[in-house]
Amino acid sequence: MSPVPGSLVGDRKPERGTGYHLGHRCPLTTEVPMLRLFLAVTTMALAAWTGTTTAEATPTPTPSSTPTPSATPTPACPPALPIGASVTGATTTSLTISYVIFFRPPCGYDPPMTVSLFTSREDAQQWRAAVAEGVSGPERNGSVTIDRLTPDTEYWYRFTDAEGRRDPYVIASARTASLTSCRATATIDARWGSGFVATVTVRNTGTLPLDQWRVSWQWSGDEQVHTAWGGVAESTGSDVTVRNASYNGTLALDGATTFGLLVTTSAVPDGLTLTCAR
Repeated sequence: MSPVPGSLVGDRKPERGTGYHLGHRCPLTTEVPMLRLFLAVTTMALAAWTGTTTAEATPTPTPSSTPTPSATPTPACPPALPIGASVTGATTTSLTISYVIFFRPPCGYDPPMTVSLFTSREDAQQWRAAVAEGVSGPERNGSVTIDRLTPDTEYWYRFTDAEGRRDPYVIASARTASLTSCRATATIDARWGSGFVATVTVRNTGTLPLDQWRVSWQWSGDEQVHTAWGGVAESTGSDVTVRNASYNGTLALDGATTFGLLVTTSAVPDGLTLTCAR
């Protein structure tokens, strides 16, 4: 006997292939098609919703790269010193140092320039314990005179510009005149393309006899002392000092002696600016 749709099955065992079991309602003949229709509609709705969501999704922006600022090129400075200097005057208590500024910043300096004095080369190299200072005017080619110095004392000088930048190149010495003073003058006796011969006269201009003397100057170019007679020559860079020989160090009042120089150079100077001291 066939079961009535929607009725409960009694004690009968499920028949193979009938698709129902004891205690279960027999499925309606329309339930399977309806279920299939519902699943199909649901699948189509989900597919449509997914496509809409994907289409309306905000695209992820591509990060824009920030341009790297280009470095400012460093100006090329000429292969030359930015400043030159020399001692152009000395008394027992003062020194006059002249300078020429060749380049403007960043390769050089702007005036005024400050000249600092030190009592040793080591202190000057380390900018340590300056004992005196002087400030120039606005000239790019000028001089600085520093007073209240100790007689017959060697000083080393260096330069600082208006912005406080320390010049690393010029380190040179200068000496104040002795209280027992002398004067030195040079005469160029002969000159040729690669050198010259000069005679230097040393005279006691003080009020006491001299028992020793020394003459100092600074070359302006590539000059070098090849030979000296009547004195002992010492050179450090462009700085030259000639001390008396063993036989001509003593000079009476207004007494004088001489020494000679054989100098090699590519350009013979017009003269020499000399400093004489005891």
